[in-house]
Parts: sequence; structure tokens; C-alpha cells
Amino acid sequence: MDPHAPTLSAAPRARLLIVDDEPNIRDTFAAALQMLGYAAETACSGSAALAALQHGAFDLMLLDLKMPAMDGIEVMRQASARYPRLLIIILTGHATLASAISAVQSGAVDYLLKPLGIAEIAQAIARALEQRAATTRRDQLIRQALDALHAAEQTSALSADASAPVAPPTCAERVRQVGTLTLDCQKRLCVVHAFPPRTLYLTEGETAILAALMARPRVVQTCRELARAAWQYELDELQAISLVRPYIFRLRQKLETTNQQPPYIQTMRGHGYTLIAHETDPQGF
Repeated sequence: MDPHAPTLSAAPRARLLIVDDEPNIRDTFAAALQMLGYAAETACSGSAALAALQHGAFDLMLLDLKMPAMDGIEVMRQASARYPRLLIIILTGHATLASAISAVQSGAVDYLLKPLGIAEIAQAIARALEQRAATTRRDQLIRQALDALHAAEQTSALSADASAPVAPPTCAERVRQVGTLTLDCQKRLCVVHAFPPRTLYLTEGETAILAALMARPRVVQTCRELARAAWQYELDELQAISLVRPYIFRLRQKLETTNQQPPYIQTMRGHGYTLIAHETDPQGF
């Protein structure tokens, strides 16, 4: 027996979608993968695959590259945009360098050449699922760490004395001035030059994000860019969103006490956030 061959006990109960215009290939793969413990369904075309994805939650799609009407690259482009957590493995008997590059750029996690056996396919599926599980575990640890950090910062903010020692600066310059906002990174204080003026006490994380926004006023920054500027973290987009959004929410609560128009921090939906450099108090004073 091949010691590397997949076994039923080792296979997770994941939902697979097998997309191929050749019925013998897709039905054979589906039957074999079902015997290995997967829940496998099939689609005979690109449009049928997108319809199946719309009506069911799948973990992974095995996708033939060359199909009539809609090829695998187009299917993958649309599927990746709509279902970013879907894993996609390309199967092709017509490999070219251009097709391989297109597959990777469109989001494929693996690229397999036909003809190939079920053992090779099962191993590629297991690798992809294991990598996603590792990423999920990492994301959970990051969220737990962020929850602990937020709790600690809230406790620190409630008990902090303005005259007590503070942490070192979290931005290049100690003081930043943009429009009606002045930020002291070392003291973690933001002065809003309104009528009357307001002094805001910030947490370290709030200071770091506000400093990053103030460094590039009126420039839209993604959550990844803000995380990199604030803490030098290289995160994927979902991780960065989980990290940055709570700070944006809390900064808005502190900066924007009324329904002033426009706000200090604007959301550019689908892109990120930008700081509006008000030259006068937005409440009209």
C-alpha cells in the first residue's frame, strides 16, 4: 500500500465542487472523492459552476481550465471576487506559462496537469485545506490577542493620569498638526481646535491609527496600509480589517460628538479610510 495515499480517516468532511466539461472525468473524480469522505458535487460548465456556488457553500473547487463558452480563468475570476474564502485548484491538460501565471494571479492555490490520479488530487486538496485551517487558527489567535489588547487599553485609558509617565511615541514626529487637529503622540493627546476646544485622551492603538491617517490627509488608505504604517504589521486584508476597524470606530466616537458634515474620518466603501483636513471647525464655529 502506498504510505502517502489518502485515507478516509484522514480526510476532512469538506464540500467540493468539481467543474469539467468532460462527464467521465468529473464523475470519476466525484465518486472517488466521495469514497475518501468528501462531499463532492459536479458542474459541467462555467455558468453551472457559478450557479452552484451561488446556491451552496463550498470549501474548494476543482476547476478545468479549458471549457467552452466560459473558460476556467473567467470562472475563477468571478468566483474569487464573490467568494474570497473559496479554495480553487486548477486542472488542465493544456498547460502554458501564460495560463499558469493567469491562474495564480486569479487566486488558484494549486495548478495540476492532466492526466493525473486521484491520489495526487486528494493530496492537493488535503494541502489546501490544511493551509486554510492553519490560516484560520492564526486569525483566531490574532483576534484573541486584539481582544486582550483592546481590554487592556480600555483599562489603561480609564485609570490613566495625565501627569503619569507615558509610552514612547508611536509615530515619527511627536506632534502632528492637520487642520483643526493636533496630535501629541507621546502624551497620546489629541486637541480639537473647535469652540470650545476639546482635548481627547487616546489609547496607544488609537494614537497609532490617527497618526497614520494624519501623515497622509485626504489620501485613502486601506486597512493593510494603516496597519503597516501604525505598527509595521504585514497582514492580509481580512486580518487588517479585524485589527483596524475597532480603532476607527473608537476614534470616530471621540472625534465626532455631533452629526457634523463632513466627518473627520471618511469611509471610502470598498477602499479604506481618509482623514479630512478641516481648516475650520466642521461644526461651523
